[in-house]
Amino acid sequence: MNLNEAGGSADLLEEMLELTSQNLTQMELKDHYSIIRELGQGSYGHVLLVIHRARGTPIALKLLRKKSTKLRNFLLEYCISLSVSSHPCMVGMFGIVFETKHHYGFAQEVASFGDLFSIIEPGVGIPEISVKRCALQVSSALDFLHNKGLVHRDIKPENILLFDKDCRRVKLTDFGLTRRKGTIVRPMSGTIPYTAPELCNLGSSEGLAVDSALDVWAFGVLLFCILTGFFPWETTSGSDTYYVEFENWQKNGKALSIPSQWKRFDNDILPMFQKFLAIEPTQRGPAIGVLEYIRLQWKVANWNLNGNSVDNSKFLDDQANVVDNEHFINGFQEGHNSTLSAKSSTRFRTFSSNLLQDDKWRNT
Repeated sequence: MNLNEAGGSADLLEEMLELTSQNLTQMELKDHYSIIRELGQGSYGHVLLVIHRARGTPIALKLLRKKSTKLRNFLLEYCISLSVSSHPCMVGMFGIVFETKHHYGFAQEVASFGDLFSIIEPGVGIPEISVKRCALQVSSALDFLHNKGLVHRDIKPENILLFDKDCRRVKLTDFGLTRRKGTIVRPMSGTIPYTAPELCNLGSSEGLAVDSALDVWAFGVLLFCILTGFFPWETTSGSDTYYVEFENWQKNGKALSIPSQWKRFDNDILPMFQKFLAIEPTQRGPAIGVLEYIRLQWKVANWNLNGNSVDNSKFLDDQANVVDNEHFINGFQEGHNSTLSAKSSTRFRTFSSNLLQDDKWRNT
C-alpha cells in the first residue's frame, strides 16, 4: 500500500496505521532470528544484524524501546518507511513488524558498507565523484518524499546507507522524525549544524509548520560536510560567528567578499549552495536542482587549509571519473524522469566535536 501524491495521503496513512496496529504480533526474537551483532544504537533503542532462521536471509532489525516510544510514533515510522521503500534510493523493507516484551520492531534491508558517516575523513571529506553520486541519489529520494507531502527532518550522514565503498548505491533511511508537510513541530533540545535557522531560532513555546525547505537546508549542509570533512557552522543562530558571516554574505551578495570557509569551492558552484542554504525558506531548493550542477567542478583544485598550491592530480583523476561515469549520470536522470512521469547519537556528538574544535581551516 503506497501513499498517494495528492491530499488523500493523510487518510491513507491513517488507514495504514490502524491496520498495522491491529496486526502487530508478539514474538520472541530468538525463535525466528539468529542474532549476529549490533549495527547501531541510540536513545531510541538499537539495530541488530540477524539471520532469519527459516530463510537464511540477513536482515536489519530496528528495535525501539517501549519505555521511550509511543506506539503511534512507532507505527508512523514503520508505515512511512514501508510506503516510500519502493523508491530505489530509499531503504528496503520486508513488511515485518512486531513487538517483544520491551521493544517495538520492524525489519529492513542490510547495508553491507555501513553509513556515509563512516567514510568521511575529518578535514578532508570524501572524493568529489562520490559526493556527486550521493547528491544525485539523496536528492532523488528527497524529491520523491516531498512529492508525497512528507518531510524527512533528519538528513545527515548517519541516515544515508552505503551499499558499496564508492557511493554508487546509497539509500536514505530513518524516518522516525518524518512528518506530513504542515505538521506543527516544536524546537528540539539542542541544535545541530543541519538545523535550518527558522527552526533553530524558534522560542521554546513556539511552533513551526513542517516544510520541505527544512530538508533542503540540511541537504546543503550535508554536501558541505562530505565535501570538506568540516561543518560550515555549529549552529544557525546569531551566537555563531561563522553562520553570521555566511548570513551577511547571503543577504548582501556581491557587496561582501566570499566567506573564508566557502573559498574552497569553485565560483560556478556557489549559486547551488546559495539556493539550498537561502536564509528565507521560500527561496530554497528544490534538492533535485543539484542536477543542474552535477557536471561542474565543485572544489577548487589547488586549495588547501593554508591557501597554498597543492598537487591537483587526485582532483583531475576525479574529474576524469566524472567523464568516465557519464552513463551513471545519464542513467540516473533517465530513471528520475521516468519516476516523475509515473508518479536513515553518540557518533554524531563525537563527529561534531572532532570537526568543530579546530578552527584553523576557517582563517584563510
